[in-house]
Amino acid sequence: MKGVTGRPRTNALAASLYDRLKNEIFSFCLLPGDRFTENQIAERFGVSRTPVRDALYRLEREGYLQVSFRSGWAVRSFDFTRFEQLYDLRVVLELAAVRKICEAADMADLSALKCAWLVPESERVSDGIVVAAMDEDFHQGLVRATGNAEMAAVHQDVSEKIRIIRRLDFTRADRIQATYDEHSELLRLLMQRKAAPAAIVLKSHIEASKAEVRKITLHMLHEARQQAADLPS
Repeated sequence: MKGVTGRPRTNALAASLYDRLKNEIFSFCLLPGDRFTENQIAERFGVSRTPVRDALYRLEREGYLQVSFRSGWAVRSFDFTRFEQLYDLRVVLELAAVRKICEAADMADLSALKCAWLVPESERVSDGIVVAAMDEDFHQGLVRATGNAEMAAVHQDVSEKIRIIRRLDFTRADRIQATYDEHSELLRLLMQRKAAPAAIVLKSHIEASKAEVRKITLHMLHEARQQAADLPS
C-alpha cells in the first residue's frame, strides 16, 4: 500500500514543480543558458530528487530544457528559426480559420470574443500579463469557432510552444492598444463575412507581433543578464 499511495503524491509534487519551474522560465527568472543540477532544485524546493527528475524531464520533452550527463541541466537557448516556423504555422491555421468562418453556412459564435475586445477604450485591460492570456484565447477562439477539433488541437500546441516569447509582446502600452485595435477590426470584418480583408488584417497582425517579440526578447534578455551580472557575488 505504501508504494501505491506514495506514487500519486510524487506525481502531484512533480506537477507542482513543473508548473513552478515553467513559470520561472517564462518570467525569465531562469534565463536561457542557466545551468543547475537535480540536487540544487531538490534542495531549493525541499523535496526529493524523484519528483524533480519527473518535472525536469517533462520540461525537456517540451523543449524548454536540455540535459547532459556531464554538466546537468540547462535552460535551452532561444531558437528563433524554430519560433518563426511556429509563427508561420499559426498564420496557416488562422488564415484557414478565417476562410472557414466567412464561408460557413451559419455564422460562427464570436460573442465571447466580441465581449472581450469590442469595448470602449476606457474599458480596455492594461495589465500585460492579463492581455497576453486574452490574446492567446482570442486566436485560439478563432480556430475553435470553425468547429474543427483537430485544427484547434494543433493550434493550441503551437500556442503553448511560443507562449514564452509571445507574452513579451504585451510589455508596452502601445502594443496592447494596437492589439485591441487589430482584434476589433478583424472581428468586424468576420461579422461582415469579408474573408479577403480579414485575412490581410490577420496576417499583418501576426507578422507585426512576430517582429516585435523578437526585438523585445533580445532586449529583455540583455537587461536580465546585465542585472544578474551587477548583483554582488
